[in-house]
Amino acid sequence: ERPYGCYECGKGFGSNSALLTHRRIHTGEKPCKCPDCGDRFNQNSALAAHRRIRTGEKPYTCPDCGKTFGHCSTLVKHRRIHTGEKPYVCEECGKSFSIRSTHIRHRKTHTGERPYRCPDCGKSFSDSSYFVQHRRLHIGDMPYVCRDCGKHFSWGSALIRHRRIHTGEKPYKCPDCGKNFSENSTLLRHRRIHTGEKFYTCAQCGKSFNDSSSLMRHQRVHTGERPYQCSQCGKSFVDSSTLVCHLRIHTGERPYACPDCGKSFTESSTLITHHRIHTGEKAYACIDCGKSFAQSSNLAAHQRIHTGERPYSCLQCGKSFYRSSDLDRRHRTH
Repeated sequence: ERPYGCYECGKGFGSNSALLTHRRIHTGEKPCKCPDCGDRFNQNSALAAHRRIRTGEKPYTCPDCGKTFGHCSTLVKHRRIHTGEKPYVCEECGKSFSIRSTHIRHRKTHTGERPYRCPDCGKSFSDSSYFVQHRRLHIGDMPYVCRDCGKHFSWGSALIRHRRIHTGEKPYKCPDCGKNFSENSTLLRHRRIHTGEKFYTCAQCGKSFNDSSSLMRHQRVHTGERPYQCSQCGKSFVDSSTLVCHLRIHTGERPYACPDCGKSFTESSTLITHHRIHTGEKAYACIDCGKSFAQSSNLAAHQRIHTGERPYSCLQCGKSFYRSSDLDRRHRTH
């Protein structure tokens, strides 16, 4: 039972105190101040988590792999990786989730609900955490700093994931092929290569995706929407991460350096791809012909040779293509 409802977005809560804490998302109130750096937070638990990032304190240890955490709740969620427990089931499609918040976000893909609207650009979000993260793009709030390279982040979790680039830590292992990953979300996407699972389908062209965010980005190919604009040159992009990478062209920043040859890159994914030149790793194999690839995107494009799928169609001439990059080149000829 959740009798306390937010009049701004309709979200329900089990107690009035939880509702009051939630309301700070809408009001912007941040009453909890860090005594070390002055950063402010909308609840004490967020402040406590922030302070542990600064001190490095991680009192909760996983008995299965020894990984440590700053929060007991984070340890509980992490252990589900080992146990395979997914207690949250979607009533619409039957998909199961290990984390309640992920289940709630997923359900909104069925309802289309997006109650959080950005007052600066009008973009709407299904989840308050995505909304808060997006707002930081406009106000430039990046309180989390990497002590190795000085890069700033809007979220403590983003800093933790980034630091694995420097440490080389890859705590998430695929039980099917043994490949290791630095992020659980990347492991989950990778595992769908083995299962062939694709939940999210584009209504325009029928192409399916492993996650809702990939579907949303893909749909902008059809709509032409590019909501993220560079303040330096005016160029627009389909997602915020591409804008962040583009801005490094103007700043000259190349924070990702290859440990083997010293070459630096603007994106961590480019460094990972480059590093395979040194290792010779080709982790993605075609199930039809056995050909291997260093990148999953190249495998996906290659497999269309076998299936004949050409999901990218030019609206002007009707010609179809295997890759979105081929469609972009076609657009430039028109």
